[in-house]
Amino acid sequence: MTKTISWRAFIFGLPAVFAIAGCETTGGTASSGTPSLAEQGCLRGVTQTTNNPDVVLLSSEYSEAGTKVIVGVGENRAQWSCIGYSDGSTADITSLTNEGTL
Repeated sequence: MTKTISWRAFIFGLPAVFAIAGCETTGGTASSGTPSLAEQGCLRGVTQTTNNPDVVLLSSEYSEAGTKVIVGVGENRAQWSCIGYSDGSTADITSLTNEGTL
């Protein structure tokens, strides 16, 4: 089951995020309604890269080396991949959509 988190809901829930120590991910999806710092970083990074605030967390797979996060963008939830780290930084923000066929 994929947990969907709206970026708008995320923004308004930021005070609660800082009150809760990061959540863990299991089975490739978020285990609670609060994104981890790695997931937050990817949501923020994909928003900046795409210039589209309509993003949702589709899945994440925790690793000590970096959490692989899949973010849906826009109305059609175009998939983007990102590596998020426990300090909120990110790397390798990449579209998973074949843009040549759009």
